[in-house]
Amino acid sequence: MIRINLLGVERKQARKAAAIPSFDAGQQLTVACSLILVVALLGIGWWYWSLTTTASDLDTEIARSQQEATRLKTLLNEVKQFEDRRAQLQQRVQLIEQLRNGQSVPVQLLDHVSRSLPDMVWLTQMEEGNGAVTIEGRSTTLIALSDFVGNLGTTPLLLKPIEIVNSQAESASTGSQGGRGGTPAELITFTVRAQLATASAGRGGGKGARGAAPVAASK
Repeated sequence: MIRINLLGVERKQARKAAAIPSFDAGQQLTVACSLILVVALLGIGWWYWSLTTTASDLDTEIARSQQEATRLKTLLNEVKQFEDRRAQLQQRVQLIEQLRNGQSVPVQLLDHVSRSLPDMVWLTQMEEGNGAVTIEGRSTTLIALSDFVGNLGTTPLLLKPIEIVNSQAESASTGSQGGRGGTPAELITFTVRAQLATASAGRGGGKGARGAAPVAASK
């Protein structure tokens, strides 16, 4: 008769069953909650990192925008200064044009007389009246006086011929200005008269240089 020991088989099965861990419902709930918590923490961490990155990008963009605004403000100030400067220059140009357009004949005549002076000729008096201008001055040579009269005739403001009313030689000492005696020199005092081309040249002129300093010194 064969006997089978079933007890040993049962013991082996019991040992195997004991080796396999068993979870009850509470433990399963705890593990599930832990997994959910870990996933939630990971999600919150990623969300925080995303917000931090976005905030950093926004701060950088704001800083760039502020720098650009500062640069544009500086440019606007420069443009405003340029516009103000241009407006001032335009006003000056307009004023100059108005003065030039309203310039009287005597002013033009004075400018021409000043430009007509050769070397070693200077004026002592200039008078305008009765449609004519009379100029008095001194010269070192008759050639310089002749050149002065010829230069006066180059303007349409004066009618030709230009008359030398008188010219007289005077003695002067070349070293008198230095306080020491010097060789005597000869100065020519002269008076020149010319008729104005238009009657309007005499308006507003009057006596412009009587008793004044020379109109222009010798060149």
